[in-house]
Amino acid sequence: MDLLLLKIALVAYLAAAVGLSLHLLSLMPAARRLGTLGLAAAFAAHGASIFLRSVAAGYPAFTTEYEALSFFAWLTVGVYLGVQARYHLPAVGAVVAPLAFTVTLASFAFYAGVRELPPNLRSAWLPVHVTAAFLGNAILALAFCVSLVYLFRERQLKEKRIGGLSSRLPSLEALDTLNYRALAWGFPLLTLGIVTGALFAKHTWGRFWSWDEREIFSLVTWGVYAGLLEARMVAGWRGRRAATVTIVGFTLLFASFVFGQMIFPGKHGGSFD
Repeated sequence: MDLLLLKIALVAYLAAAVGLSLHLLSLMPAARRLGTLGLAAAFAAHGASIFLRSVAAGYPAFTTEYEALSFFAWLTVGVYLGVQARYHLPAVGAVVAPLAFTVTLASFAFYAGVRELPPNLRSAWLPVHVTAAFLGNAILALAFCVSLVYLFRERQLKEKRIGGLSSRLPSLEALDTLNYRALAWGFPLLTLGIVTGALFAKHTWGRFWSWDEREIFSLVTWGVYAGLLEARMVAGWRGRRAATVTIVGFTLLFASFVFGQMIFPGKHGGSFD
């Protein structure tokens, strides 16, 4: 049943991506409604899928490769829907929906039946660490999507395309402000994820840090975001530079996830060793 719900969510994500994109191209109210309702329906079906998987497994379903990808996509959409309820940014949704569709589709490549949680992962630290880390990742994914829209909007203005699609995009100031707020929330959660991960490692394996590939990538990513926030607060970085570094930071963040969860899983649950 969880897989069926995930397939429904996947179709709804695709419908949302099409609807929101059509709205930007044509300003069709029906297309915007399709996109918004599609994204909300996908989020609900996806959440139900994760819940049923968790009930069947007996632990929160975010440990295996499939579960981690699925959980990340769901949280990213949830963060966007929360922001959308206040700021009304369908242009950002037109980026979030394809991202959620792509990540959810990728999760199918790793789908497997429920497996028993290994003894070394049966700790109260696991949900604390994973929730903080993944929520931070999802908020930073939103900052990434906002940055892509910012760079596109800036290019439209430089080419003096002030009508049509360009006029349907948020202002550069609004996008830059949202980018900063997402970073201001996402970075502390990313930090908390690293700290709780170290405490989890100490509790389970007897040491805080192992210098495996996931930890190294995470540390580098943390340094990029820390530098970006300092540059914004102290040096007054805004606009294109901030958006570009945000994109670089998320690229490293996602690479950290891929390396740590799939290529070099180590102790992050991918191999269940």
